[in-house]
Amino acid sequence: MTTLETPRLLSRPWTEADIEPFFALCSDPEVMHYFGGPHSREKVEATVRGAMEAQAQFGVWLQPLILKETGEFIGMAGIADVRFEEHFTPAVEIGWRLARRHWGQGYITEIGKAFIDHAFTVRKFGELVSFAVQDNERSIAVMKRLGFTHDPADDFDHKRVPDELPHLKRHVLYRLKNPAAA
Repeated sequence: MTTLETPRLLSRPWTEADIEPFFALCSDPEVMHYFGGPHSREKVEATVRGAMEAQAQFGVWLQPLILKETGEFIGMAGIADVRFEEHFTPAVEIGWRLARRHWGQGYITEIGKAFIDHAFTVRKFGELVSFAVQDNERSIAVMKRLGFTHDPADDFDHKRVPDELPHLKRHVLYRLKNPAAA
C-alpha cells in the first residue's frame, strides 16, 4: 500500500482509528455541501471499510491526509478507479475532501501534485480525471491549478446522485494526460 509525503503533508492507508476524525469531517455541513449534506456514522464507517478493501486491491485510494507538523487528520485525498459507468470510464480519478479550517492553504494542490506524480511515474496511468458538482468553484479551481483541462462536452449527470438532489447531479469533468504517454 502507498504512503505519500510532501513538505507539509502525509497521505497514508486507512486504519480503524481514522473513522472518528473522518466522521467529524463528514459531519460539517459546509464541507459536505456538494456531497448531499452530513453523513451518518454508519455511512462513514462503511466508507472507511470500503476504502480499506479498495486500497488493499488497488494499492492506493482516497486516503487520510495528515498534517505532519501536528499529526492532525485534516481530510482525505488520493487516486481511485472510477466505480460507475459513464462515457469516460474506465478511468482513474483524483479526488479530495478537506476540513474547512484548512481551506485556502494550498494543501490539496500540494498533495494533488504528489498523487499526479505517483499516478504517472509509478503507476504509469495514461490519464487522470477529476470531477465535481458544476457549482463547486473551489474544487474546480484546484483542478485548474493542477493542470487539468475541461471540455464541456465531457460534463455529465452523475448517476449516483439521488434524484432528490437535482442541484448536485450535473458534474464537470476535467482531464489530465500523462505527458510521458504516447
